[in-house]
Amino acid sequence: MAGKLIRCNFLYIFTFFIFFVTLYLHFLRNDFSVVFSDQFYPTTITSSIANLVLHENFPFSSFPIPSVSILMPDWEIYVIIDYPYFHQSDFYCVFDTGEETPAVPVAELPFPPRSVLKCDFPKMARRISPFKQPRLRGSSVNGYYRNAPSPELLQWTFLVYDSLTTDNDVVLFVKGLNKRRGNNRKPAELTCIFGDAVRTAVTSSVQEVFRCKPPDNLAGKEPIKVSIEIAGPTPEVVPSIAYYTPPRLISSQKKAKLCACTMVYNVAKFLREWILYHSRIGVEKFILYDNGSDDNLATIVNELVEEGYDVKTHFWVWPKTQEGGFSHSVIFAKDSCSWMIYIDIDEFVYSPSWSNLTQPSTSLLPSMLPNLEEGDDIAQITIPCYEFGPSNQKEHPTTGVIQGYNCRMRKENRHKSIVLLSAVDDSLLNVIHHFKLKTGYNVKKLNVFEMVVNHYKFQAWPEFKAKFRRRVSTYVVDWTKPSNLGSNDRTPGLGYNPIEPIGWKSKFCEVYDNGLKDLTHTWSIVEFVAPSEYQMPWLK
Repeated sequence: MAGKLIRCNFLYIFTFFIFFVTLYLHFLRNDFSVVFSDQFYPTTITSSIANLVLHENFPFSSFPIPSVSILMPDWEIYVIIDYPYFHQSDFYCVFDTGEETPAVPVAELPFPPRSVLKCDFPKMARRISPFKQPRLRGSSVNGYYRNAPSPELLQWTFLVYDSLTTDNDVVLFVKGLNKRRGNNRKPAELTCIFGDAVRTAVTSSVQEVFRCKPPDNLAGKEPIKVSIEIAGPTPEVVPSIAYYTPPRLISSQKKAKLCACTMVYNVAKFLREWILYHSRIGVEKFILYDNGSDDNLATIVNELVEEGYDVKTHFWVWPKTQEGGFSHSVIFAKDSCSWMIYIDIDEFVYSPSWSNLTQPSTSLLPSMLPNLEEGDDIAQITIPCYEFGPSNQKEHPTTGVIQGYNCRMRKENRHKSIVLLSAVDDSLLNVIHHFKLKTGYNVKKLNVFEMVVNHYKFQAWPEFKAKFRRRVSTYVVDWTKPSNLGSNDRTPGLGYNPIEPIGWKSKFCEVYDNGLKDLTHTWSIVEFVAPSEYQMPWLK
């Protein structure tokens, strides 16, 4: 009986001991979480030098590094930090599941200065709904998380992603409000919000471009968040990473008569040929909207600038936003360029009337532009395109695309344009190939005997495959999905898998066209390496 009583008392005491220990640890944890809520705690510093470097690179002393994250297509996450010129690559995204993936520098957002890093969204973290933002940490710090909640991931499909301020208004670029072509929300349904309280009217709503009246009482203040509120019984504010900033224009000592604008992704080995050719026929300035290149594009651009070419890069990492990028360029370049030609890196403008010229001239393209000073009302010319095939090439031609591809389809397809920027409609509406113009201006369509764009679209298979997924297409959101297979944006016979079709080398070959090939051969030979070998000026 006594033994049983002793055992009961011992069990009673032990139970109370466990209870009080649990209670103590619970309150202790809560005390820590109040003091260090939402913090990343370093437990081991691998190197005092590494830690010093980390703090020299970042003006923060706390972890995680303050950031905001966006879920992009293909389970990628863009992490934006309020610190410019971020080149250190040994950083990681850490998720609430304990998983972590490398954070790789992608781009620099200049207004205000910020850096964009990219990391993959691990599979376990995808199972937790709603999706949570990762925390960014440096590799010089090992650590663990307390149970502090992470904010939800912003969604790329519903986001204010950029802003421009003009002399008269503020232009916002917004994903997810106008979802279908021709079906735009009415401006009256929307309101622009600056900071938390200042509201102005939306004056235009077309595609991803929204124009707002400027605020009256924010002059001289630091950049503040700007977004759009959707009217309704429960008003909804679109998440935003955009800021209201002073006007952004390309600085220029002289306004060029003709510039070229294009959107690029990993085109370093093609860029020199494209720049040199078009500069020789009259393009003075080149504006590249970089869609997240990770090749040596910056190196090539710097080399071209050092050689005297006017080439500027604007980071535009947002996928499937070519129309938005071109709308952006109208405002961004309006004080530096009078006319702008919108063509891709694999497209070259050419006139058969130049065939007898022994040398190029910088007056060739400008001389074909309308003269509004003489009463001409033409503010945009459209140029038909010929699409070239692989021309039996197995890999990128060592002499460049003009010399390497000479077989094309017979029928012209689509067109590209040269437009007077000051004549573009205030809505900035475009369908990549041409812009809507202000009332009073007209468009002139050229024929293939006047001018043509040689579009080296279907290149050697390794080159075409490399851009299979990344191609910017209006009607094909994802090339790897079996949707909208009849679209003209798709490649005939290719389907939705990046597998080389049988007979690819000889496809799309109906007419041998050596016009531009022979012309540039005449214009551009530097020297004969051997009786049948020559070197073009874009080869270094």
